[in-house]
Amino acid sequence: MSTTSSEPASKLPADATLQEQARRHLWMHFTRMGGYSDLNEIPIIVRGEGCYVYDEHGKRYLDGLASLYCTNIGHGRADVAQAGADQAKQLGFFTNWSYAHPRAVELATKIASIAPGDLNRVFFTNSGSEAVESALKLARQYHKLTGNPNKYKLIARETAYHGTTMGALAATGVPEIRAAFEPLPPGACHVPNTNTYRLPDWMPVSELAESVANRIELEGPDTVSAVIMEPVQNSGGCFVPPEGYWQRIREICDFYNVLLISDEVICAWGRLGEWFGAERFDYLPDMITTAKGLTSAYAPMGAVIVSDRIADPFMQNDTNTFMHGLTFGGHPASSAVALANIAVIENEGLREHVRENEAPFKQMLDGLLELPIVGDVRGAGYFWSLELVKDKATKETFDEEESETLLRGFLSGELFKRGLICRADDRGDPVIMLCPPLIAGQEQFDEIESILRPVLTEAGDRMKVRG
Repeated sequence: MSTTSSEPASKLPADATLQEQARRHLWMHFTRMGGYSDLNEIPIIVRGEGCYVYDEHGKRYLDGLASLYCTNIGHGRADVAQAGADQAKQLGFFTNWSYAHPRAVELATKIASIAPGDLNRVFFTNSGSEAVESALKLARQYHKLTGNPNKYKLIARETAYHGTTMGALAATGVPEIRAAFEPLPPGACHVPNTNTYRLPDWMPVSELAESVANRIELEGPDTVSAVIMEPVQNSGGCFVPPEGYWQRIREICDFYNVLLISDEVICAWGRLGEWFGAERFDYLPDMITTAKGLTSAYAPMGAVIVSDRIADPFMQNDTNTFMHGLTFGGHPASSAVALANIAVIENEGLREHVRENEAPFKQMLDGLLELPIVGDVRGAGYFWSLELVKDKATKETFDEEESETLLRGFLSGELFKRGLICRADDRGDPVIMLCPPLIAGQEQFDEIESILRPVLTEAGDRMKVRG
């Protein structure tokens, strides 16, 4: 009897289109997969050049989100990609587990040379979530090695996003992202963020930093390991710290022997006009977590940059090992790409370009405040958000159903259709987020405004916004 079975009906024919293949086989991240049908195409981006990307039909889009806050140097830099290819020809891979290779050594040295203060040790990862996970584990083990074994708790901010691995997810303060995976690792707790647009009348701005000290006292100072915060908080819409906030956070961490982790997966590598967001706001963390712009996403890579003080207990004898590792951390090709990417940022003056163009970018966005639906504009460098409101006078926001209609029912699709890639988000109150490549200038600002203004005007009319 024949054992040959017919091909399952679910298998696609050899000549299936990319759309058909994507619908059948590709599981996209943070995506409502059921929303795609024959009537709703999956956007398939096939190439990029400068500030623009092109889909499978040849249509051009302004990448106003730098491909999820990543492509700081812009698209199509063959020289940066070539650096990875050249390295792969020489040494495709060797692990950093008890071994080193030249590109990882050179990259660690370069990062240490531009990192603030005594942040001189670099632990490589593959992503931002892994960088955060690594920093949280490092903080716990550091306290064990220094005689404080009960320090395991973590303080983060409400609505903040720190990643999707289980430890990083515990730090994340977005309930809807956490809910599907609870219970999460114990010990994470959250304090108010710096959304001064919605600061309650009874809370002075100074209390935002003091809430960290209050939470440490509540949890017990001998149990708190670390505080993790972004220089400018992404989730919720570019929450900028008030004057003196970071300096007070640093004082609090020092007083309670709590490590300060600056989560700069987005805010580093020129995004705020400096190598690191900590420099922009003049504070010195114990660790910096980073990824995305480290390679401008021409290759996957993340890192934890660690101060000498925190690294020292692991270096004092031959028995203290950081009990953590990732096979591809410090990958030779990724390291070569990162070195080439940093050289572009440095040699082509992209940090200076951001500083010079921050004011015109902000001025363009501030002009949109005349629209009834735009309640607030906030951000820094090339990292900005517009908060959308139902009533500008009262700051009334949209309810869940209205937000769904506004963001996913209209704005996301309409902005993309008109050629602008940005982020319409409601992890918090509804916002439009903009984070273009660092090479963007007035031409791109004008193009963003020419698309945003009519679309937001129509959105306001549809939602019957009160000005």
